[in-house]
Amino acid sequence: MALILASGSPRRRELMSLITPDYTVITSDVDETKIAADSPAHLAKALATAKARAVAEEHPDDIVCGFDTVVECEGEVFGKPKDEAEAKDMLRRLSGRTHQVITGVTLVTAGKKKTFATVSEVTFDELSDEEIAYYVAHYRPLDKAGAYGIQEWIGYVGVSSLSGSYFNVMGLPVQRLYKELKTL
Repeated sequence: MALILASGSPRRRELMSLITPDYTVITSDVDETKIAADSPAHLAKALATAKARAVAEEHPDDIVCGFDTVVECEGEVFGKPKDEAEAKDMLRRLSGRTHQVITGVTLVTAGKKKTFATVSEVTFDELSDEEIAYYVAHYRPLDKAGAYGIQEWIGYVGVSSLSGSYFNVMGLPVQRLYKELKTL
């Protein structure tokens, strides 16, 4: 059985390689805009499941790992921003607040499916408009839920506390994934 990462995310590739170098990347073509759920955790899991199943249909004898990360702050769910203006707006709304980063994970293999969500809490210091503009201009916030990467400049200077998995905030809860893969 091959291990397949159903994600094009460079961060997920990097994190998966911390578990094993022996995996293949096959991205799914799921239209994320057509998936809805009643809570951020359910949304992250539903998106991860859709991605894993789309790839598993073509690879039924392998282990397919699907992921999706969402950010929730004060009842609002942030996915990936559509443009730089939306990225700046998201970062302004996260500034000075605590938010949850929720990564849904689905593992699919012949006749089995496991789905779970891992939650981390992140608190940002107050970010100035200049700091937000600098980050958006010099990094790639458009491919990240909540418009930021904790492993980038804004994480170094803006995150005042973290409760939970750092790797979950990057988009792949390494420890939990490793544990779950051992039980398949």
